[in-house]
Amino acid sequence: MLIRPDNREANQIRPVSFQPGVAPHAAGSVLAAFGNTRVICAATLEWKVPIWMKQQGVKGGWLTAEYSLLPYSTLDRKPRDIAKGKLDGRTVEIQRLIGRALRAVLDLDKLEGFTLWVDCDVLQADGGTRTASISGAYVAARLAVHTLLQSGKLKASPFTDSIAAVSVGVYQDTPVLDLNYLEDKDASVDANIVMTGNGKFVEIQSSGEEATFSAEQLQEMLALAQTGLKTIFAAQQTTLSSKGIL
Repeated sequence: MLIRPDNREANQIRPVSFQPGVAPHAAGSVLAAFGNTRVICAATLEWKVPIWMKQQGVKGGWLTAEYSLLPYSTLDRKPRDIAKGKLDGRTVEIQRLIGRALRAVLDLDKLEGFTLWVDCDVLQADGGTRTASISGAYVAARLAVHTLLQSGKLKASPFTDSIAAVSVGVYQDTPVLDLNYLEDKDASVDANIVMTGNGKFVEIQSSGEEATFSAEQLQEMLALAQTGLKTIFAAQQTTLSSKGIL
């Protein structure tokens, strides 16, 4: 019999919320909360594009993401990457994932000459920081675009769809939705699912932890993810609607 650490059902997502306006100097920001995981996501616009775009003659604009676990976000203090002199592999992987996810729902031609920066800083890590970052980054970026449209800095919204992500896995031999840290640590299979609001997959990251999983388990995990993503998309839209964004 499945007993999850926080007594949730296998198909039950943690409470999800997006609190806007937590970083006043950013064009758009939210505090994304997935249970006890909390991430500040902030978006700002810069009037320049990466050098490689100029060198290769690539038109349009760009979106890039940065991600960090703040030193006090974990049970044991995590040294800042700057103290080590380089980004660790996990940080690089996650910020690339966030950037890919958001660019999947952007028309970069409508960011002509601009780079939209999205910063995701984890205040408290209890599993699912990358999925919370993607889901919160979308809301922060939409809020930023709304601000920039109102100010006239952008002529049209570059967004073509919404984007969100959630974790799933196999815990105690059972596929479960939205793993917290204790579950993630002991899961035999861990997966992160990124999807658009129209139901298209952007990325599926799935691996067994010294274990294998069947096609049936994969399908069950994907179904769980789609259930959880409906809740996340609804929470995103509630926050955006509160700011007059449809």
